[in-house]
Amino acid sequence: MNVRPATLADLNACLSIDHSSATDHVWQMQVRESESQVGVTFHTVRLPRHMRVEYPRDIEQLVEDWHREEAFLVAEADSEVRGYVDLLAMPWQQMGWVTNLAVERAYRRRGIATALLRYARQWARQHGLRRLQAEATTKNYPALCLYQKLGFQFCGFNDHYYSNQDIAVFFVQLLR
Repeated sequence: MNVRPATLADLNACLSIDHSSATDHVWQMQVRESESQVGVTFHTVRLPRHMRVEYPRDIEQLVEDWHREEAFLVAEADSEVRGYVDLLAMPWQQMGWVTNLAVERAYRRRGIATALLRYARQWARQHGLRRLQAEATTKNYPALCLYQKLGFQFCGFNDHYYSNQDIAVFFVQLLR
């Protein structure tokens, strides 16, 4: 597998990737409020059957993201694009933001997302950034597990973050 900066020709392959996921687990949010405090917890819930989760972002935004010329990396296997990561530098926060991460369905669970995030960390370090932040909907259990497996720490949430009103949970990884 080869990870490299995306070319304009790679965009069609990235756009054609099935960005949805399937899961039988989700993170469920519970809020407890009193007069003097608010408590929010997330816990893993097993669903009665598999659920298809649509990607919450507008995929057409990828073209604009590529034109930003920051970090748009693709993973190639067998001379074909199998996945990509799209990053945004936020220098004033010394942070790189993983805005999009996708791997072709048939190539998932083969280390491609892990490799893309490893290169994303390298890119962030080379640009003087100290943290890498990623997000996922509470319904994208595979992504939540991936971020935790790779050492990202939960750092917050935003209720109704996406246009479909799903909850986004945020993870951060300090770069050494």
